[in-house]
Amino acid sequence: LSEVIKAHAHELLNRQEVNNMLENLKKTNETIVKDIVPAIVPVSDLQKVLCKLLEEKVPIRDMETILETLADYATKIKDIDMLTEYVRQALKRTISHKFSEAGQMKVVTLDANIENSIMQSVKKVDSGSYLALDQQTIQKIITSTSAELDKIRDLVNDLIVITSPVVRIYFKKLVDQFYPNVVVLSFSEVDNAVQIQALGNISI
Repeated sequence: LSEVIKAHAHELLNRQEVNNMLENLKKTNETIVKDIVPAIVPVSDLQKVLCKLLEEKVPIRDMETILETLADYATKIKDIDMLTEYVRQALKRTISHKFSEAGQMKVVTLDANIENSIMQSVKKVDSGSYLALDQQTIQKIITSTSAELDKIRDLVNDLIVITSPVVRIYFKKLVDQFYPNVVVLSFSEVDNAVQIQALGNISI
């Protein structure tokens, strides 16, 4: 049951739960809650960010860091995806602790040519941005990703692909359609104390 709840935590986190978390935080740091919610960050936006973190198995216990980061960027950025990326980078110790073992993180890297292709295909619209890659390129990327991950499946606890910060969210959305359980991290989300060990490289 615990595993099922973890897997669907992002669907279970409603506004009432978020308000309960804020009330708990007020007991130790009332000022941060009063200054930020809802003056800078509405509860609805906070809920969306928290759900996106949970969806990718990122713990949300460090509410102070999450709120402080949102306060820094929410006045300039309205795109929830981008706000979540900044929060993830602020939570790099938490993320590193979760996905590393004995100070090491075993990953598959993403080739620079793929990263360039993805960045050139990002289209920005009023509601955010999306990836407009052609079907043939998508197929090549997915085929290569599957091949590299299959090689290391039995060697690691988590299948992790590491990318540059600007590419992470787009690659995650792309690969999720075909390979949903892959962890996609950016280099900015890995603590300097963690040693990255590349076990493969996705290229086309």
